[in-house]
Amino acid sequence: MDNEYSPQKLYDDLVAHRLIIPVGVPGIFGRGAVFEEVLRRFDSFLSRVAEKDGAEVMLFPPTLDRRVLEKSEYLDSFPNLAGAVFSFMGNERDLAGLSEAIHAGGSWEAWQKMTDVVLSPAACYPVYPSFTGTIPDHGYLVDMQNWVFRHEPSPEPTRMQAFRVREFVRVGTPEVVIDWRNMWLQRGVDLLRSLGLPATSSVASDPFFGRGGRMLAANQLRQNLKFEVQIPVISKSDPTAVYSFNYHQDHFGRIFAIRTPAGEIAHTACLGFGLERCAMALFRTHGMVPADWPNAVREKLWT
Repeated sequence: MDNEYSPQKLYDDLVAHRLIIPVGVPGIFGRGAVFEEVLRRFDSFLSRVAEKDGAEVMLFPPTLDRRVLEKSEYLDSFPNLAGAVFSFMGNERDLAGLSEAIHAGGSWEAWQKMTDVVLSPAACYPVYPSFTGTIPDHGYLVDMQNWVFRHEPSPEPTRMQAFRVREFVRVGTPEVVIDWRNMWLQRGVDLLRSLGLPATSSVASDPFFGRGGRMLAANQLRQNLKFEVQIPVISKSDPTAVYSFNYHQDHFGRIFAIRTPAGEIAHTACLGFGLERCAMALFRTHGMVPADWPNAVREKLWT
């Protein structure tokens, strides 16, 4: 691949090779057949690496019970990223007003009401209510691939409003959860490097909202609660996070009444691979035509 890095260059290359398809909204695009094949093969590679871990596979829709989002305290920290689902719930007279507003090119949100669902802001959020109660001695390990929505429209191709995350969630005692996180931190870096990707890890923080959010971010950094693994995709000086670890401590255990057999509040952690970002890292590193990729990479993905 050439040495020119920029968001626009990556976007133009992906579009020119029909890997992504513009639809007119920043952060939203279609995926071409080759892009999807690479994404699926990378996801399958993850499955082969983790197949002996004994995780329970769960799949959830891209929507989430609104009460779970409210209870999780997500809106206290990231209100700018959340997306609620609204729908028309009126009568025929209301419909006339809605139709008139739309055809006049005006605003029509007055005819919409909030529903009981929101768009999932994180792949792991739907699973925590299922852990309520006392967990087994060995805790829980869950493997998911879910769609995620975050309201942060951007022309930068790696910053999407809708994307897929391969997520692993661990629930148990602090010792169990931290050991699992540390194991995956090295395993994940090795996995990406085996595909010829120059992955590095670093302590990170989430983009909490407002003044209070800056304090939360500082605390997250101080306690090493979040790690990101990064690859140069649009910039060498500011590499892109392709997967991350979040150690929630007892946050979700407390909110959803999850306890260990000893009666203590359970701890949780998650790690998520951004599948579109991982695919883009492969295209950016090895070129836009997978048939031309190094044999060592193709052997791992096309096994």
